[in-house]
Amino acid sequence: MNADPNCIFCKIVAGQIPSKKVHEDELVLAFHDIHPWAPVHVLVIPKQHIATLADVGPEHSALLGHMLGLAPRLMRELGVDNGFRTVINTGRDGGQEVYHLHMHVMGGPRPWARG
Repeated sequence: MNADPNCIFCKIVAGQIPSKKVHEDELVLAFHDIHPWAPVHVLVIPKQHIATLADVGPEHSALLGHMLGLAPRLMRELGVDNGFRTVINTGRDGGQEVYHLHMHVMGGPRPWARG
């Protein structure tokens, strides 16, 4: 699996940095965000290092579908039944802070602190 030794999310995938996991399979890891913007805020990341959504191609279609399809299941499992948001920040002007593709999945009672 492609990894970047300097990437914090690759280190989380490798188990070098702890996370509060909510799901893991052969393609992705999902864990609670350490700076949540909502009562329930998880990140879904591919285990493969892909820097941004702008770097994906047709070969990543199944991975992206898997990530998006996982969101409603995770929210149900975490007790969110009133709706949720999915956000993928892409690039500097898109607000991306960690350059490893990741999807924020946020839900729970509003108003949220941010977002």
